[in-house]
Amino acid sequence: MAAGRSTAQDETAPAKTVPDEAVGDEEQASAEPLDLTNKSVVKATVLLSELGRHRQGITVTEIAQLVGMTRPTAFRLLLSLEQSGFVARVDNRYMLGWQMARLGRLADPYAGVVSRIQPLLNDFATKFNETITFVMVTGEASYDVVAEASASRFLNASAMWVGGHYPMHASAAGKVVLAELSDEKVVAALPKRLESFTPKTITRRDALLEELRRVREQGYAILDDELEEGLFVIACPVRDTSGQLLGALTLNGPTQRIKADDLGSLAAKLQQAADKVGDALA
Repeated sequence: MAAGRSTAQDETAPAKTVPDEAVGDEEQASAEPLDLTNKSVVKATVLLSELGRHRQGITVTEIAQLVGMTRPTAFRLLLSLEQSGFVARVDNRYMLGWQMARLGRLADPYAGVVSRIQPLLNDFATKFNETITFVMVTGEASYDVVAEASASRFLNASAMWVGGHYPMHASAAGKVVLAELSDEKVVAALPKRLESFTPKTITRRDALLEELRRVREQGYAILDDELEEGLFVIACPVRDTSGQLLGALTLNGPTQRIKADDLGSLAAKLQQAADKVGDALA
């Protein structure tokens, strides 16, 4: 019955008048965008991202300095994350916990990545008038092609390259990934026999190591008729804010057309595009 009494009172109660000034304030407040982000959650994700760069662990003082956070704030967040299993602590060093590993196995590694960078790839494909792909590093000597765009198929993410598997020694992106490793690790990661796909495929280990030294010096890799005759590819590294390799951005097209351009200038423009992709994934 209380509800009935409330209704009756509402019906008989005089209507409240709202001053014009208040109405204006309400309209202005509703028009202003609300910041619904939880700053503590954001700070916690920053800590987790930084912990991912320190496999052997890091102290609270060190991580607070690296991320620009006060030590008490970092400590409180790490303590909460430790209690929930997302962070582990050994002595006074913190590292990613078992919950992160469990959720990592359940997560789609590329969820959200394509939606962030596809508009950029579409724009780059139009500007370069060539097919552009983004590959993501999956290990020390492995990668996946996760997104692409073509000037002739604007806004159509075709499967021409996406999902394919390409040899590390005969792909421009593979060379970018291998160039991050020492010569010893490169030799250990590659098969004993480097398969030949065209007369220009690099099949000698010493020649490949020399090619990787050139990639490190010039900052980009090329593939010149080494996987398919008539295919030329330029690949530039995509890095996060700490300089860690996330993947590579590649420009793919006919050998004659791309080599007719100034490769150095083209690679520099592609690197600028790769930097934008890195910013989008930061």
